Amino acid sequence: MGIQLTEQAAEHIRQQLDARGHGIGVRIGVTPSGCSGMSYLLEFVDQLNEEDQVFEKDGAKVIIDAKSLPYLEGTQLDFVREGLNEGLKFNNPNVKAECGCGESFTV
Repeated sequence: MGIQLTEQAAEHIRQQLDARGHGIGVRIGVTPSGCSGMSYLLEFVDQLNEEDQVFEKDGAKVIIDAKSLPYLEGTQLDFVREGLNEGLKFNNPNVKAECGCGESFTV
């Protein structure tokens, strides 16, 4: 199943890579953090690791390491604008609870 990207997320990722001038995609993952236990990690990728899984839509590549994939399985990555804020939004079906500020989650 992996993850899915919306058209808006794919376009945003492509634009960010174009502005950066190099890179093959973005890595999403999870890391222990925050008051609920885990938070998302997002970074540019210049080189793949052997255990990486690559998901692609419309030329935008999202890379996930093997340890993070079980926590992200089935996630839809979207790009949203809400008022003056905009950014990538994780619609993760594995999340059981989130902290009040929305920065961390529990699975």
